Amino acid sequence: MPTPLAPGAPAPPIEGTAADGPRAVVFYKVTCPVCQMAAPKVQALDDAFPRRVVAVGQDPPDRLAGFGDEYGMHLSGIADLAPYDASEAFGVRTVPTLFLLDDGIVLDTVEGWDREGFNRVAGRLAELTETPYRPVSEPGDGLPPFRPG
Repeated sequence: MPTPLAPGAPAPPIEGTAADGPRAVVFYKVTCPVCQMAAPKVQALDDAFPRRVVAVGQDPPDRLAGFGDEYGMHLSGIADLAPYDASEAFGVRTVPTLFLLDDGIVLDTVEGWDREGFNRVAGRLAELTETPYRPVSEPGDGLPPFRPG
């Protein structure tokens, strides 16, 4: 089983994305119930940090577009098709998996839906971009604090 890239590790390039500056990269699959549940929160992260969130879907582009329409995540998803080169390079073993990168270095990794982890990434991204912090999820917003992918 792969091991997700840990903080301090160099992040491999993802075709079609910039490697400079702070970025959140989320890996997901359209058939994943936890990804479906977390999709609006990934969109909230992108709304708070425009052009700083990259969505990498393990599905064809047309399925990624349909996912966005159905679950409220309107990021342009990058397709990572079998044999899932980007997912393998990042050590993704479950979806969703969220990575925080800065200048090509992994700063944080969050597997599954983890409110504390997603908010931690949002906080660090706010610091790195000198943007006001907004939590991605709060108690009472209808999501559990944690759900494994």
